Amino acid sequence: MNLRVNHSIHSLVIVLAAGFAYSCSSTHGEKAEDKKPAEVPATEVFALEKGKLSSSLRMPGELIAFQQVDIYAKVSAFVKKLHVDVGSEVKEGQLLVSLEAPEISSQLAAAESRLKSQEALYTASKANYDRLVATSKTPGTISQNDLDQALARTSSDQAQLEAARASHREISNVQNYLVIRAPFNGVISSRNINPGAYVGPSGKGSEFPLFTLQEQKKLRLVVSVPEAYVNYLKQNDDVKFAVKAFPGRPFTAKVRRLAGALDSRLRSQRTEMDVENNSKLLLPGMIAEVSIPLSTVDSTFIVPKSAVVNTTTGIFVIRVADGKAEHVPVQTGRTADGKIEIYGELNPGDTLVKSANEEIREGSELTNIKKAEAPASAQTPAPPEKK
Repeated sequence: MNLRVNHSIHSLVIVLAAGFAYSCSSTHGEKAEDKKPAEVPATEVFALEKGKLSSSLRMPGELIAFQQVDIYAKVSAFVKKLHVDVGSEVKEGQLLVSLEAPEISSQLAAAESRLKSQEALYTASKANYDRLVATSKTPGTISQNDLDQALARTSSDQAQLEAARASHREISNVQNYLVIRAPFNGVISSRNINPGAYVGPSGKGSEFPLFTLQEQKKLRLVVSVPEAYVNYLKQNDDVKFAVKAFPGRPFTAKVRRLAGALDSRLRSQRTEMDVENNSKLLLPGMIAEVSIPLSTVDSTFIVPKSAVVNTTTGIFVIRVADGKAEHVPVQTGRTADGKIEIYGELNPGDTLVKSANEEIREGSELTNIKKAEAPASAQTPAPPEKK
């Protein structure tokens, strides 16, 4: 009896479980059937317009002295006295250092003696010739041969006198090299000698310059401008720059010299700008951050950077024509503030996809299209200066 009851209970449990499972599966099936299909995401588009993209190119530059010269000794000598030191501000022609070379003084004294001797010989021969000429005016007193010999002696003594004068000038010029003066206004930026040091044009003592002189009240700002941007800088343009020594303080330079050719290694043009530095705040050797304005004259097509697709096969934008996607190859220009210049077979008013990607195939249907605001067609302001 108990066995039958247990068997009945077991059968009842199996039936109830099967019914519950069927009920659950039916409910889920009904919910799956009632589920709506996912909506197609909207394709945001905008109308293509022309505008002017104005930005700036930030690149490093170097400040160098407007003029700089290493001063060496012309003759072998010893340093007698230094008249300036590092940091001294000097004027053109100011005495920098006095040298001494006793042998040069001896040579000059000998040259002066020879010069006086030749002057005396020439004076005597010239006077003798003049007397013979005066006497020969009386017929039969002086033969022509005597006159010719006297003239030859006078000419020889005159040539010897000129040679003595040239030798004296040469040694005098050499002695002048013992006094070294500043070739232009500037500041002594380095000194490599002390009193008593041996200096000369060759050998020991010629390894380093006596002084380095720099003109610092006017500096050159040297920048290597890449090939793509050489047309944005013209003669007499004003350019802003900053240096780390004075953060947040802008300085101005004026374009003065353009190389007119590209460097074969860097593919860039050397550009020099003049910087007035009367206060001497800026120093030669400083690295500057130069802001080159990149303003355009002609308007171009400007689109958001997201509208341009860059693939291994090319660069294109997606134009919407009759509800279908059309890939239009383009070339890109400058970028600024999230926008980019493009060039291609496009017309103002064309409808372009704002967020383009490779998944939007050529000729695919675009059903859910949403109009977006067009990119600013007015001039885009330049990015703020870095501080």
